[in-house]
Amino acid sequence: MEFVLEEGKSLHEECSTLILPALSIGNVGQLAVDLLVSSMRADKIGYLDDPLVLPCVGNDAYGPDPQGLLALPLEAYDSPSNALTLIQQRSPVVKGMMVEFAKNLANFAASTGKKHVIVLSSLDSGKRQKLDMLSEMQIYYLSTANMDGTDNDCERIGWKKLQEYNPVQRSWKYLDDLAKGNSLLEDNLSIEDELGDEDYFPSLPFAAIFSCCKAKGLKVTCILSYCSEGDNTPDSFQLAEAACKLLGLGTDNFRGNEGGGWVIPLSWKTVYGPPPDVSLF
Repeated sequence: MEFVLEEGKSLHEECSTLILPALSIGNVGQLAVDLLVSSMRADKIGYLDDPLVLPCVGNDAYGPDPQGLLALPLEAYDSPSNALTLIQQRSPVVKGMMVEFAKNLANFAASTGKKHVIVLSSLDSGKRQKLDMLSEMQIYYLSTANMDGTDNDCERIGWKKLQEYNPVQRSWKYLDDLAKGNSLLEDNLSIEDELGDEDYFPSLPFAAIFSCCKAKGLKVTCILSYCSEGDNTPDSFQLAEAACKLLGLGTDNFRGNEGGGWVIPLSWKTVYGPPPDVSLF
């Protein structure tokens, strides 16, 4: 993976937190990053060139009007006023190469001085084992703060740890070994092994990013939300707001418009139609 700075741009040392999506059902993580970049008026500082990401190109996703500026598969944005770097991923990873891609992302984060990596991802509601109807906020998390994945800061917010995380379960442990480069060929899970429900979550992109960044000694927080395919704009607002809550950021300080608050990305207006009623957020 090669990071290419835009002409005249530079990395901001004060941007020590990195937010990025993990591709999953409904593209909710990507939509949430779109929302954050647009609302913060984050400045595009460059792009990442990685052969493991399928190529794609599009028009400017954030300007008030299309200017003919190219949008690439992996782009980096800085918001110095919020001490944030954001990466947007617009196309999937080559099949079977997710762990290698996650290692590349972890190397980028470590080499650019990031201290905290926040991964935004949706989860398939069909895989949900327990529905908590008493909780108003259906946000789950996974953190490197403690060995069991718990984090006191997330618990204080009212989030619940992803109950399917078990660091000694075979698939989570195998993923951890892969991230550290310790796994040998004979240690691989056999294709003849019967995979159970407990093996599903370690197979997802967020898990690979979590394990690889953890292996580099970075603090990682995955913010997760269950959803289904369909209009996932409300889910993206919830995920973006959760990221702000974790960082102690208020939407009234966003630079996207004069009064602060969320700014709908241009790509949503052209692709997804009119914005949803977001008054409850």
